Amino acid sequence: MAYDLRLAERIRYALAAEQPVAERQMFGGLAFLIRGHMAAAASSKGGLMIRTDPATATDLVNTTSAEYVEMRGRQMHGWLHLDSAYLESDHELTMWINRAVKYSATLAQKI
Repeated sequence: MAYDLRLAERIRYALAAEQPVAERQMFGGLAFLIRGHMAAAASSKGGLMIRTDPATATDLVNTTSAEYVEMRGRQMHGWLHLDSAYLESDHELTMWINRAVKYSATLAQKI
């Protein structure tokens, strides 16, 4: 399954104020990198994948529609996945994107 082009455009719009933002095709999806770090992606499995503070991830999984991203059978505690059905409003999408941007800002800039 290819990533959702409409979702990618909505992510791009939500990140418009952030600089620099780079886009890269990764794992069949479209990743958005801030300061060299992947912050969000339109997932090849559908929906949105975001990077978040691992210290708050469990609470988000327990209290929202977010689920841990799973890679090779392991839960990635700093990565969350949200189904597109939970991102129908721009407000909801922007809330998740802002969370990813905020956490990415705490990471050292990559070259």
